[in-house]
Amino acid sequence: MHPAFSVIFLTTLLGAGQGLFLAMFTGQLYSIARFLPVQDDQFYALGSLVALVLLILGLGASFFHLGRPERAWRAAAMWRTSWLSREVIVLPIFMAMVFAFGVAHWFEWTQPLFRVGEVLDVDTTLIFGLLGTLAAFALFVCTAMIYAGVKFIEEWHSTYTVFNFTLFGLASGFMLAAAYSAFIGNPLVPFFGTWAVFLTLLAFISRGAHLIRNMRLRHKSTPQTAIGIRHTEVIQKAQGATGGSFNTREFFHGRSESTVKMVRSLFLILVFPLPILLIVAAYMIASTTLPILAFIIQYLGLLAERWYFFAEAKHPQNLYYQSVA
Repeated sequence: MHPAFSVIFLTTLLGAGQGLFLAMFTGQLYSIARFLPVQDDQFYALGSLVALVLLILGLGASFFHLGRPERAWRAAAMWRTSWLSREVIVLPIFMAMVFAFGVAHWFEWTQPLFRVGEVLDVDTTLIFGLLGTLAAFALFVCTAMIYAGVKFIEEWHSTYTVFNFTLFGLASGFMLAAAYSAFIGNPLVPFFGTWAVFLTLLAFISRGAHLIRNMRLRHKSTPQTAIGIRHTEVIQKAQGATGGSFNTREFFHGRSESTVKMVRSLFLILVFPLPILLIVAAYMIASTTLPILAFIIQYLGLLAERWYFFAEAKHPQNLYYQSVA
């Protein structure tokens, strides 16, 4: 498939925004349980603002992928059957929850509304946080299922796709939370950094298993089935045209196999070992810059990973349209 950079930025920015919001709310829950020191409301408000900016940037990137942006609202019409329509509906709901969570903290609307049991006082921020958490995970599923639900692209049609989108978003979000905490001098850098390392390791296991699974795929469609010939070796040399077409541009990345493998090696290094090593080094030398560098490097790696995700997928139409005379 052709990796559209608008979609690459859409999915990675949304994932980081979702992960950052979940990191903020996780920190609040830990402080409620008295596992962490209580932070001032501005910490959560500003963190929510950063998450909201990422979501807005991701949404803005998506418009570059539309032929008729003024008709974007119609994408929600097929919500009964389309995961894209469901994503279009869930995204603004999640953005509204992030905004409400941040506003509630900014204006310190933390007076208890009611009590659960003997110890848990439920306030406005907790309600918006819980609703936002549900919306965040629903958005992860909707975004991933846009690709995992395409049965004829076998590289995508797997539960690994859902796990990968979710874990990459969580890992980058918690890594960003560590960077944000380091930037403002907040003491929660070790907390968010430890979660980021743990989630990055889970993402490595999931993505590694997905890579191995795809390497072992035996595609149902072959050149033989495409043209109805049973010969054991059929190799396409050209599609019978001297120029490209919509099919060769939109359903094939146009890069060499060595380039694709290089991008795979690049993201495996940038997403997993380098950020972890930087976070560990930040613990050892109490650095406030290394967590920021760790997030930047991991996000660049995620851009490469998402490019590879699309380039790896083999559309059946490429059995005919991939080569040009």
